[in-house]
Amino acid sequence: MTQLAQALHSVRDSLAAAAQAAGRQPAEVTLLAVSKTFPADAIRAVYAAGQRAFGENYVQELAGKAAELADLAIEWHFIGPLQSNKTRQVAEVAHWVHSIDRLKVAERLSAQRPAGMPPLNVCVQVNVSGEDSKSGCALEEAPALLRAVAALPNLRLRGLMCIPEPTPDAALLAARFGVLRQLQQQMAAEGMQLDTLSMGMSADMPQAVAAGSTMVRVGTAIFGSRHYPA
Repeated sequence: MTQLAQALHSVRDSLAAAAQAAGRQPAEVTLLAVSKTFPADAIRAVYAAGQRAFGENYVQELAGKAAELADLAIEWHFIGPLQSNKTRQVAEVAHWVHSIDRLKVAERLSAQRPAGMPPLNVCVQVNVSGEDSKSGCALEEAPALLRAVAALPNLRLRGLMCIPEPTPDAALLAARFGVLRQLQQQMAAEGMQLDTLSMGMSADMPQAVAAGSTMVRVGTAIFGSRHYPA
């Protein structure tokens, strides 16, 4: 077994343990392997070990890897900030977009989704910590944005995403994840069924699962530390 395959299996074991500790079934939580900055060969190795959903943060990287790995049945997730002038490539390649934070981006993704492709699965990203440096719409703006996105023809609104600030404070982290869970319940009371809570990464996966996450975005624990180009 390759080092990457071993790492994947270790993460899957950890995810299953976190689900069981939270009184949930492991199958309730999807593992998204975040492959940003790692080469296509690394993705091939993790794919060969059984992983099918991969996340990318940068438009050019997503487009390039999708072309290079077109022989594989990969489910591509775009999870990074998305500028409205870069939506076309994402609309043409991705199966999911987690990071919608304003209506203009959603409208362009809907308009640019090629005919014949299924609707693009999308999540609205909410800034649960209120940090100026964080992407995501403000919590008070989220319900209106969700309603508007749900009405667009070539998108399928699936749920919510957040990236809370790194913190060793377990109670604070639980509160941040709880904001998303409460918003999901608020929208359910309006009749909007959101089946996805995209929350949790390598460092806070158990807490996210305990808070109700249905999709965790794990990169470092699978692929190793990233080395960004200068």
